[in-house]
Amino acid sequence: MPDPVNPTPGANPPPASGANTTTTTGLPSNVAAALACIPLIGGLVFYILEKHDQFVRFYAMQSIIFGGVWFLFNLASWILHVIFAAIPFAGWALSGLWLFVSALVHLGFFVIMIIAMIKAFSGVRWDIPYIGPMARKQVGEA
Repeated sequence: MPDPVNPTPGANPPPASGANTTTTTGLPSNVAAALACIPLIGGLVFYILEKHDQFVRFYAMQSIIFGGVWFLFNLASWILHVIFAAIPFAGWALSGLWLFVSALVHLGFFVIMIIAMIKAFSGVRWDIPYIGPMARKQVGEA
């Protein structure tokens, strides 16, 4: 019967991908991946700094793509808001409606970012719909 206090060497399975292994940044893998989930900036920093840990590189690339989509939405949202505001009479209503819809979309982006950070910190590889498969392909995990 194995001793629960002093288990035999090699009896413990290796840690799961992203579970407290250290990266080239010196941070635990799960912490680096969670920080990489900060859209665009966190992704760029960790994609450049991390050369070996595929878990961190995946979350960094996913963050770069996700941040790019979020930025493009902001740009399109601003352009639509300006166009709607320029329409006489009904422009204020269209502009207000678009601001409401835009706020809901931003809330959705924020929730997705928080879920990705929690999953990364937990050591779970989670694909953001549509974006995750693109990120896997970019880091060579297809």
